[in-house]
Amino acid sequence: MKGGYQVVDLFAGPGGLAEGFSSFSDDEGHAPFNIVVSVEKEKSAHKTLRLRAFLRQFDGDYPPEYYSYLNHGGEMPNWELLYPGEWAGALDEALHLELGTEEGDKLIHGRVRELAASGQPAIVIGGPPCQAYSLAGRSRNAGKANYVPEEDARHFLYQEYIDILDLLKPAAFVMENVKGMLSSSVDGGRIFDKVLDDLRSLGSDKETYKLFAIGRSPSGRMTLQSADTHSDYIVRSERFGVPQARHRVIVVGVRTDLTMNGIEHRESGGAVPVGATVRHVIGGLPRLRSGLTRNDSQSEWTRAVKHQMERVRAAVAAMPPSAATASLLTRILELQTDFETADALQRQHAAPVDPAATCPSDLAEFLSDRLLDATNDHSARSHMEDDLGRYFFVAVFGEVMNRTPKSIEFPPQLAPAHANLETGKFADRFRVQRSDAPATTVTSHIAKDGHYFIHPDPSQCRALTVREAARLQTFPDNYSFLGNRTEQYVQVGNAVPPYLARQIAAALWTALKTVK
Repeated sequence: MKGGYQVVDLFAGPGGLAEGFSSFSDDEGHAPFNIVVSVEKEKSAHKTLRLRAFLRQFDGDYPPEYYSYLNHGGEMPNWELLYPGEWAGALDEALHLELGTEEGDKLIHGRVRELAASGQPAIVIGGPPCQAYSLAGRSRNAGKANYVPEEDARHFLYQEYIDILDLLKPAAFVMENVKGMLSSSVDGGRIFDKVLDDLRSLGSDKETYKLFAIGRSPSGRMTLQSADTHSDYIVRSERFGVPQARHRVIVVGVRTDLTMNGIEHRESGGAVPVGATVRHVIGGLPRLRSGLTRNDSQSEWTRAVKHQMERVRAAVAAMPPSAATASLLTRILELQTDFETADALQRQHAAPVDPAATCPSDLAEFLSDRLLDATNDHSARSHMEDDLGRYFFVAVFGEVMNRTPKSIEFPPQLAPAHANLETGKFADRFRVQRSDAPATTVTSHIAKDGHYFIHPDPSQCRALTVREAARLQTFPDNYSFLGNRTEQYVQVGNAVPPYLARQIAAALWTALKTVK
């Protein structure tokens, strides 16, 4: 099959999957995937999605006004006035609607029918919202009075995805969701069994879909392969150069009339991804101080950190003697001395940082934009003063012990007053992202308090910034997230890593281009 594919992106969020697919080009420089429709219901995420749809109209040569906005700040330019044709294209592509509603389904189904009638080969990407499937979401739901899973429409939003596949009959699709989908059940049956059955039963006898999992070739490149068990559909992002242990279910479907020549285990071209760590992507970014929820100022923060460092030192000194305790005390004293002589840190810093200095080359090239003169969305949030001490302790513990402390390992003087602290239910309520390992999964919860996303540098005493989270998610540095900071965090946490998505696009393209 020659030519490109028209891509429909459902439940798109801020556009992580679309960014990966649209940025992929083959060895001949051909970009085979063209995003023509993307759908998102959340307002701020849709604005981000629409902006990226606008920028794609320029084929990588973004308007100078966009770089002026990124490098110097200020108001977003009026794109409709400056570039009416390209802005109209973005409005046509990025739709603000909710699937599963009468109005939303009517609009998207109409667009899909038009695309199907055009006869152009198409691909569908995306995945239903994950709240009903995630372990945390299921725990919250279980605590709700009179909660009935069978009546939770979120369990069945995947059927909206199925409906689009049935209307469009695309050459292939990519469906992504949380790992908890494998164990989620409704009315005594596993949701994932139902999903797979529905996907396999699409189409006619001649044009059903064969389902594939994501695998790796001996060289480390991504491939498509048959799945023997449900767990085969789990993709471990860190195995593909993403600096994050993000484990997600990804199902790739290809129409059976396109698989006759066999498309499994065909190795895609391009660079072999190299394992990446937290240090690789955020280690070179400007150091920042956290803010204080009360009376924030540089001098007040300095006073608070000195006080908290001494509080932590005293709490650790009171712990039972051991080699670990001695090592912790030694490192704490070193940091106290360094802090006394360190230059003052700012809460935000826009100095440009090229990831090429620290990242594996292919990932660095994916993140970099040489036209940037600033680091965007890199400002620290505010924290309670006592949390500064806990962040300091957790980060020091991470440096010395190469792991996050469990709640029972907190000195009593530092332990938070949580009712469930002793239950073990939230044994890692405070979690440092260690420099020399992939991060844990970046989730939308980062918008809440940041306790799971503590910066590895103890002297900064803070949670990760939006840009740091975005780099862990492998969004390019020129990717602008619209909305307030909380909305930006949610967008980043809900996204598919674009660097992973580009490899999925490469593996799918390698498989499809063998079709005669």
